[in-house]
Amino acid sequence: MRIAVLDGHEANPGDVSWEPLMQLGETTIYDETPSDQVVARLKGQDVLVLNRIRVDEALLSQLPDLKMITTLATGYNQIDLAATAARGIPVCNVPAYCTEAVSQFTFALILEMANHVGAHSQLVRQGQYEQSRDAVYSTLPFLELDGLKLGILGYGEIGRRVANLGLAFGMQVLLHSRTEKPAPQGCRWVDEETLFRESDILSLHCPLTEETRGFINRERLALMKPGARLINVARGGVWDEQAVADALYSGHLGAVAADVLTQEPPKSDHPLLTAPRCLLTPHIAWASRKARQRVIEKAAGNIAGWFSGHPQHVVNGALPTAH
Repeated sequence: MRIAVLDGHEANPGDVSWEPLMQLGETTIYDETPSDQVVARLKGQDVLVLNRIRVDEALLSQLPDLKMITTLATGYNQIDLAATAARGIPVCNVPAYCTEAVSQFTFALILEMANHVGAHSQLVRQGQYEQSRDAVYSTLPFLELDGLKLGILGYGEIGRRVANLGLAFGMQVLLHSRTEKPAPQGCRWVDEETLFRESDILSLHCPLTEETRGFINRERLALMKPGARLINVARGGVWDEQAVADALYSGHLGAVAADVLTQEPPKSDHPLLTAPRCLLTPHIAWASRKARQRVIEKAAGNIAGWFSGHPQHVVNGALPTAH
């Protein structure tokens, strides 16, 4: 079995092991692959392992030997599922490999918005604490989480973990998802309008689908209470970024924190880069060392499952007999 990893640097810049994949067959690993080299590097390969590389019918038509694709991520919106299914090529993703990392990062963003730790550290380093302690206290007042309403849009593995963390901080947790599921005491399932109207902090944990694309729009933002906070560690495409920026400029939103953007990295004219009260991080919530090793191990498990005739985590419905 011949395996090609086309963009492995993001999952493994050198501090974790590719051994789980290498044990399965002849494995070739590229840190990055320019678009004009994708076909050449995949010629004769049985399995494609990818993170952000786009896969469409035009690419597949040039790869008659390709038998299986697995991501190094949970998301797979860069892959044409219909085209791969039509060719009998299973596409597998890796769910739940970064639940702890992303939920922890979500609360790092919440706590930064509530306590302004980085900004206060900078004030001390600039000498403002020495000059006027009261000025430091009043410049960036704290927000106590206890008793506030934490809204969670999307109740998968990460949403559930964030809900538990919210409860640990004494927050009231509001849940809204496509399907209601059992939830801990202290959580309350609500309809969409209630979620937006009542949340003091709204955290997005839904996948990017045609149903959720642009879901956070001007109309839904207008439902939110003045001063509410909004967090996106899901996908940039689930909100209208210009509408979010406008809500910050108008003062309607108290603060926004995002680890994901529609275009990554963003261009210099991206509306959130200059918006006030906006925390932006470079899509790193998932990237703890343990999570990155785990995603490699789970991707290897996807390949081994397919090869043994027991495919797992197939997202396009293609279940061919292993070769």
